Amino acid sequence: MYYFDIGFIMLVIPALIFSLAMSAWVKSAYRKHSKARNARGITGAEAAQRVLRHYGIHNVGVEITRGRLSDHYDPRKKVIRLSEGVYHGATAAAVGIAAHEAGHAAQHAERYAPVKVRNAILPATNIGSSLGPILIFAGFALAFDPLITIGLGLFSLIVIFQLVTLPVEFNASRRALNVIDETGMLDGNDYKGACKVLRAAAMTYVAALVSAIATLLRFVLRFRRR
Repeated sequence: MYYFDIGFIMLVIPALIFSLAMSAWVKSAYRKHSKARNARGITGAEAAQRVLRHYGIHNVGVEITRGRLSDHYDPRKKVIRLSEGVYHGATAAAVGIAAHEAGHAAQHAERYAPVKVRNAILPATNIGSSLGPILIFAGFALAFDPLITIGLGLFSLIVIFQLVTLPVEFNASRRALNVIDETGMLDGNDYKGACKVLRAAAMTYVAALVSAIATLLRFVLRFRRR
């Protein structure tokens, strides 16, 4: 009956529902604002390049990657990878998403503090995400509290990482929208569409934080009940 304890019902299930709702929201916003060509006819690839030029960045490439909504910035290879629909798409959604990824490139170029913090804790977070739950479950199975405590400490790194990720993502969107507005890449209605897509995308990171907190609290409550 472990998976049906009160913590699972009161914390994890609502967090899961919230995550699913946010995922559905971003997909819906992307579909809605990917139907019509934007008034300026600017593609995602062009938008990314314009944002890079705005920040004086000339050593970052823009290329196509497979998948849908698989867009990301790779700081190791200094390349923005855009899904085909975003790279070639001349829609409000494509411009917003591409500009957002270019915003991440600008963050790295300027050594934006939250990015440095997130990169610093990433190795430990990877260990915590894989080893933490194993130690927690093993501690419960063996009734060995120190093992549970160590597992909770490792798992808490996931929460910290998700928390630090929020300002990174919100700042990248703010940079993107500022450049889009200042350079006139999108007109009024298209600009609003890009805002809605990026707002929905940002909420998926909020959902990830909520899910991590809910899972950690569930483990802590179960541990305290011991």
